[in-house]
Amino acid sequence: MEHTDITGRVHSLETFGLVDGPGVRFVIFLSGCRMRCQYCHNPDTWCKPGTERTAGELFRQAVKYKPYWKNNGGLTVSGGEPLLQPEFVTELFRLAKERQIHTALDTAGEPFREEPAYLERFDRLMEVTDLFLLDLKLMDPAGHKALTGVDNRNILRMAEYLSEHGKKMWIRHVLVPGLTDDEADLRTMQEFIGTLKTVERVEVLPYHTLGTLKWAELEIPYPLTGVPVPTEEQLSRARQLLHTPY
Repeated sequence: MEHTDITGRVHSLETFGLVDGPGVRFVIFLSGCRMRCQYCHNPDTWCKPGTERTAGELFRQAVKYKPYWKNNGGLTVSGGEPLLQPEFVTELFRLAKERQIHTALDTAGEPFREEPAYLERFDRLMEVTDLFLLDLKLMDPAGHKALTGVDNRNILRMAEYLSEHGKKMWIRHVLVPGLTDDEADLRTMQEFIGTLKTVERVEVLPYHTLGTLKWAELEIPYPLTGVPVPTEEQLSRARQLLHTPY
């Protein structure tokens, strides 16, 4: 089988993304995720298999938009959780790098494991990824498990691994009032980010309720009913604690 025939499960596409990496991006959302974040805005990626696409055909579709990317845009793979399909993403990004196209991976880091077989695949992906957009939700392990269903130790270790290997990162944190805005936890997060050598940007993203319709369509009870979106003051305070203007 040719590498370009490697298939992935694709949830959806965004041809002119402006928030998932630098510049204008062609964003590919993959299906599948093992986390169950209470504020997830794409719960349909949990249980819907997505459309089978080959890396080659998807790249050929994406590269048609290259004229719009100028000098700082490119290709972003998001999810769901793209690290559940590492071979597919690696081949897609390999094709992009052959054309000098910037690649970004938007991940929550949950699949990362320090096991030789896994690291062999991860290292291949890392080689063709220019930028990692890493979502840090909480630092407290128990709180993280209550919020997402999983522990966060391997996620934090992935951040350290990327730093050790000189890979550029943007750290993202979704601010949910009453859940991810604890000042002590944010200070701990800032201290952890300060130990990483390759973080170029830290973003505080406001929690929103746009995904609640998907929860209703899937007949899954939405756990955050009544939780308000953060105020500008709350966002400003979180950005101050994380030492970022974003």
